[in-house]
Amino acid sequence: MITTIIFDIGNVLADFTWKEHYESFGYDEAMVERLARATVKSALWCETDRGVIPREELVQGFADSDPEIAENIRRVLANVRTMVVRNDYAIPWIRDLKGKGYRVLYLSNFGEKAAADCAEALDFMPYTDGGILSYREKLIKPMPEIYELLIRRFDLTPEECVFLDDTQINLDTAGKFGIHTIRFQSQAQAVEELRRLGVDA
Repeated sequence: MITTIIFDIGNVLADFTWKEHYESFGYDEAMVERLARATVKSALWCETDRGVIPREELVQGFADSDPEIAENIRRVLANVRTMVVRNDYAIPWIRDLKGKGYRVLYLSNFGEKAAADCAEALDFMPYTDGGILSYREKLIKPMPEIYELLIRRFDLTPEECVFLDDTQINLDTAGKFGIHTIRFQSQAQAVEELRRLGVDA
């Protein structure tokens, strides 16, 4: 029996709208792609979520990867408020699940800067029973330690949990702990798969 629903945030409860954010500065498609390669598509980007490297050092690292557009990189990263947009279904879905007796948690790779700038997009969080944002713990998915922490902190029985994430490798690690998993593609698809697990979604 499933008693606990665990949500990823990015591209599940909220969309990661980096492209729209970069386009909002008036950059053309070529520049947007160049900015992406230097930032969100770079290997260094995951370190924004780990929270170990100081912010300015990270931004300098992004800038150093393409010095010709360093000023543009710093510009788009100065405030990332529009890089995350909460999905309209997030709060109603969480409230509905909790109203039916399920525990609702979140487990997300999220950076401190994004959490601060995008606070409005994270307004669903108070409706949950808590969770883990990676930067606070200096751990990121799919590191096993972040799942162990979630299980321990919230006294979870893994076999009674289901984790919804849009990235397969994150689900694979969760599955090794005995947690049921759903690769999120849309709310409708996720609801259908939850129902197959016996969840009144």
